[in-house]
Amino acid sequence: MLAHANTNADHKRDIKFLESIHLKGPNIWTYYPVLETIIDIGELEDYPSNTIPGFYERLSSWLPSLIEHRCSYEERGGFLRRLKEGTWPGHILEHVTLELQNLAGMPGGFGKARETSSRGVYRVIVSAWHESIARDALLSARELVLAAMEQDPGYRPYDVEGAIKRLRRMVDSLWLGPSTACIVEAAACRKIPAARLLAKGNLVQLGYGVRSRRIWTAETDHTSAIAESISRDKDLTKTLLRSCGVPVPEGRIVNNAEDAWQAAQDIGLPAVIKPCDGNHGRGVFIELTKREEIESAYYVALEEGNGVMVERYIHGTEHRLLIVGNRLIAANRGDSVSVTGDGKSTIGGLISQQINSDPRRGATELHPLNIISLDSAAQMEIARQGFTSKSVLPAGHKVLIQRNGNHAFDVTDEVHPSIAAIASLAARIVGLDIAGIDLVVADISRPLAEQGGAIVEVNAGPSLLMHIKPAVGTPRPVGEAIVDHLFPSHDDGRIPVVGITGSYGKTTVARLIAQLLTLSGKHTGLACSDGLYLDRRQVYKGDHAKWGAANRILMNRSVEAAVFENGSDVILGEGLAYDRCQVGIVTNFEASRHYGSHDIETPEQVFKVMRTQVDVVLPTGAAVLNARAPMLVEMASLCDGEVIYFSIDPNLPVIISHRARGKRAVIINDDKIALVTGSRELTLAKLADVRQASGGDYSVSEIENILAAVGAAWALGIAPILIRTGIENETGALGSLQPPTEIRPARFRVERETLAACRT
Repeated sequence: MLAHANTNADHKRDIKFLESIHLKGPNIWTYYPVLETIIDIGELEDYPSNTIPGFYERLSSWLPSLIEHRCSYEERGGFLRRLKEGTWPGHILEHVTLELQNLAGMPGGFGKARETSSRGVYRVIVSAWHESIARDALLSARELVLAAMEQDPGYRPYDVEGAIKRLRRMVDSLWLGPSTACIVEAAACRKIPAARLLAKGNLVQLGYGVRSRRIWTAETDHTSAIAESISRDKDLTKTLLRSCGVPVPEGRIVNNAEDAWQAAQDIGLPAVIKPCDGNHGRGVFIELTKREEIESAYYVALEEGNGVMVERYIHGTEHRLLIVGNRLIAANRGDSVSVTGDGKSTIGGLISQQINSDPRRGATELHPLNIISLDSAAQMEIARQGFTSKSVLPAGHKVLIQRNGNHAFDVTDEVHPSIAAIASLAARIVGLDIAGIDLVVADISRPLAEQGGAIVEVNAGPSLLMHIKPAVGTPRPVGEAIVDHLFPSHDDGRIPVVGITGSYGKTTVARLIAQLLTLSGKHTGLACSDGLYLDRRQVYKGDHAKWGAANRILMNRSVEAAVFENGSDVILGEGLAYDRCQVGIVTNFEASRHYGSHDIETPEQVFKVMRTQVDVVLPTGAAVLNARAPMLVEMASLCDGEVIYFSIDPNLPVIISHRARGKRAVIINDDKIALVTGSRELTLAKLADVRQASGGDYSVSEIENILAAVGAAWALGIAPILIRTGIENETGALGSLQPPTEIRPARFRVERETLAACRT
């Protein structure tokens, strides 16, 4: 009866997408970007996976790699076990979407599926490192899951491989290349934030504001345009290297094919022909001895660059040495490729059978070796040995196809110290902080002078893939080396970031903290519902308590500190713009203010939203919480860093116990604002003086706003005397939220001088 009901329901089965949002930063689900989609599974609510005949078999055979999903059982095969026991489409859609992204080459994923208050309606959350790729994977997963539910024997199976290929093309087009990705991954291991500056391409910012650095593949913001131009001009590069005593092959630029033959004779045969400004080895021909070879090579090289160079041939194998910050980080040897005749196959056939059949060869980033094609260089090499690609080689006869192919064999540990020193010198002469040095030598473990070796090229923006995934040998931590070069010692590329959430008062607190940071001498960016500010200048009016405005501030390389207002709608609809913060503030907690948006209906849900701000506080940072709100006191245990309470009542039990443990708090005591650490108490200012400066009295919530700002400033290390000056001069504008009156220059100068003395 159940099977019959399923059959009748086949054409009614559907998974409808009701709403989908991309959370670009930390959110209520995880620290990373996700795609949150609301789906309606309709009648499928009545048909878990174990009630659909053949569904488990089809899905597990189409995506056998799902066995790696551990799911709630926390063991290999856990998800397939759930699938067999019975689970619902939202959960299945989550796992299939993640697996399609994984198979397409995206980083590891996070996923959840949760019921909503409406029957059959679920929230599906999946990692979305790139929004477009994640959305396409989600759509493909829906089609795949529905196809696996189909019971019609004549139904065409879903094209899983086609979907994965399409996603891979998207990844190749839209996601980071391997060189950039390895640097970003290394930055993540150092807890350095990273953000792409374009939706596609490899321009990435590491760090925030004034302490940020930028990379573009294997070039950095310290890679000068002059150095890069020099490296592209091979003749100029050789001239500079030779003038500093670095061995380079003799050679010159030629004007035509006849001149190339004349230069080769003058220099001495065999010779090398190559473009003056080529790269990746295109148009390079080596060990040429005949006039027709040299003239033919000239025309091919001319197509690959602007001008052609003839050089003396250096005996040996080409090596690629990676120099980062004047240090040798990795070295790879080039690959020469040959075929051996069997008496019946053509050379073209032997290339397919003996070379391109190697699983390490391919056209993707997963393959350390390239496919060998019969291009002009290969055909010329074969012709030099008296054959063509259609020649049938005698059994046992060997023919060289490519002299210097992929630099795929790691030899880092074999490099002689003197060779490493010469390669480093070459990079410095050209002026590159990251350089790929091409060196020809017979034995990399012996000095160049003993072998007549030479440096033949210096390259800017070298590929890192050969060192990350060599065909043979040890992968080298080149990403880590570049990050260590950009961020030496314990530099994490961070500026002070303050995030504020709560039920009300956020804008006031944000404005006051930004003004205190500005007074402390930091160029401060502020994004709040009153506008976007740089110091006291309002750059944009209107509501800018949004992800885009905050991100704009973090990308501003002049900003030394940043303050962001984060309402619940921002956290739920966009995510936070920063990965971690120095100070996270929750001003207050009034759950009913948040009901009715994003399916929020309970205090527990509001708690989950607000805790996001506390979750991202750095271990070296602080959460500033209102001790008057029990839910915020409960939230304190979630903070990785310090907790600083603020309270208008110094006798609250939580304040007393907090002080008993030697912790910090900002309180009102005897009508004074006090900074307390355990039993120690420092009077910051009389509340009457602050009231007098504002021209009136404050409500309880307004006083709490001041205390929250004071707590944040204290956590940021701003001197108490400067905090007092700030609240006495700045709080007059808090009620109206108009730009504050400028501090009198004489008084401000005195306070700055006092602060400098305190720091000394």
